[in-house]
Amino acid sequence: MSEHKKIQTKHLVLMAMLIALHVILSRFLSLSAWNIKIGFAFVPVVCAALYLGPWQAALVSALGDFVGATLFPIAAYFPGFTVTAALVGLTYGLLLHQKQSTIRILAAVLATELVGSLLLNTFWIHLLFGAPFLALLPPRILQSLVMGLVELSVIRILVTVSPRLLRTAP
Repeated sequence: MSEHKKIQTKHLVLMAMLIALHVILSRFLSLSAWNIKIGFAFVPVVCAALYLGPWQAALVSALGDFVGATLFPIAAYFPGFTVTAALVGLTYGLLLHQKQSTIRILAAVLATELVGSLLLNTFWIHLLFGAPFLALLPPRILQSLVMGLVELSVIRILVTVSPRLLRTAP
């Protein structure tokens, strides 16, 4: 077996573990109301973005959302949320893979929270439940602010710790 195939297998196994962690964090270890969700499901996606790259992070995020929604549904499956999840993973990967700085972390969090969570996911909730888009915004703005601060802090820690973890990995 060539060295290239070993690396691909290692990455595939890592992606599977990150997808499983994403499902656990999003479905069992997060606080959810019908239009608000606060949790740490972004952590496996950011780890995939930092270590693997943008497309792998998009795949981890999208598959984590799909598997979680299929195995442990909160409501009927809606593909719009999976599209948003993929875009969020792609954004993290494009901005954080191999080039981490405070500005890039801030840009990644702003983009994912404003476009992904606040605009797209609010629009999907509006489509699914018929709630007025503007009426959904105030609590979702609060959620985005809280999650944005949490994400900034956690991603900064991950960026600081991950080089040391990668050096000790087999």
